[in-house]
Amino acid sequence: MEGTMRGVRKTAPGRGAEYRTDLPIPRIGEDEVLMRVCASAICGTDLHIYGWNEWAANRMKNLPIVFGHETAGEIVEVGKNVTGWQVGDRISVETHIPCNRCFQCENGRRHICENMRLFGVTEPGAFAEYAPVPKDCIVRLGDGVSYEMGAMLEAMGAGVHGVEKAEVRSKTVLVSGCGPIGLMVVGACKAHGAKRVIACDILPEKLKLAEVMGADVTVNSAEEDIIQAVRRETNGPGADAAIDITGSGRAIVAGLRALRKGGRMVSVGLPGGEIPVNLTEDIIYREIQYTGVSGRQMFATWDDCMEILQSPGFSLEPVIGGRYPLEGFEDALAAIQGGAPGKMLLIP
Repeated sequence: MEGTMRGVRKTAPGRGAEYRTDLPIPRIGEDEVLMRVCASAICGTDLHIYGWNEWAANRMKNLPIVFGHETAGEIVEVGKNVTGWQVGDRISVETHIPCNRCFQCENGRRHICENMRLFGVTEPGAFAEYAPVPKDCIVRLGDGVSYEMGAMLEAMGAGVHGVEKAEVRSKTVLVSGCGPIGLMVVGACKAHGAKRVIACDILPEKLKLAEVMGADVTVNSAEEDIIQAVRRETNGPGADAAIDITGSGRAIVAGLRALRKGGRMVSVGLPGGEIPVNLTEDIIYREIQYTGVSGRQMFATWDDCMEILQSPGFSLEPVIGGRYPLEGFEDALAAIQGGAPGKMLLIP
């Protein structure tokens, strides 16, 4: 497809990005499809890219580049090596681009490929009217799943992967952090049969949304000690499982200490550096199981997300914080940085 398009591009190292109306429509390779973008969501990673932190500087060596990776749209062109897909198919996109050759890929763990490339980070992304999508990253949207919902599934999948790892059925679960992923985790825990969900955050408006998503108990951790609150709500022993979305060292340690002996801790949020943890007292002596998750299992977690969307009472609508045109991306970023609850969407 020839012509130009509108989009948001990271042009150079340092803070900022630019909105352009004259970007070339991407030419796809033989193993790609071209997607007309119908909705994209803004992720914390995009804030890192815009602000140009160490994480972004270490990964983005191919500037200028359109970024953005949480997205959904319609296929408008199909590369000659791509089978099973056709023009008009409605899709979402898996961010991880596996090599399909390393040990991890050959053993069913493509989501932690040794040679990982990232859609919207190391490769052109979706804050634009069109985006090239590798065939390994295409996910079919189910009937009744809107493009807006489809744009939120990548983020939802990271949280749902954490819910899967926490094995929440019939358990009391602590969810730390009620940003968009945390809110989806709360709903996913209930859909997975959690007995009780305790959600914590420092912002009252986010805790209110957690209640809408199904939290049985909410705790403002800026006002109340979360460890004491969880022990009170569990009559002493602590939570069976904890899922951390914050990446905050303080929250992670509190989550560990709020667990009962033999409990399970899952980290979804990414700390900015090393965190001091008392391994002897907080983990070893208490036989705590601690694991992290990286994105979504390809593609079991996506299938799980599609099932959760059909669960009675589950809705992503409360998680949507605002809808913006592409040219309003800086307004959307400002809303997020100002603490506004919910997921901000860019609608080309």
